[in-house]
Amino acid sequence: MLSFNLLLAIGPWQVVLVAVVILLLFGGKKIPELMKGLGSGIKEFKKGVKEDEFEEDSLTKKKSSKLED
Repeated sequence: MLSFNLLLAIGPWQVVLVAVVILLLFGGKKIPELMKGLGSGIKEFKKGVKEDEFEEDSLTKKKSSKLED
């Protein structure tokens, strides 16, 4: 509960400050590369979750069909 309240306490100036610090640390040329890597990582994660759900569903169907026999 405390972390949720802390998240709500972040204002627009804090977001701007964090963005400026990131810009200073990584530079303008490196940020698009970082975002591209982050996007591809999220895409792979979602793909893995979907594959896992598909495998889980197929295993559940196989087990239920064995129980019926």
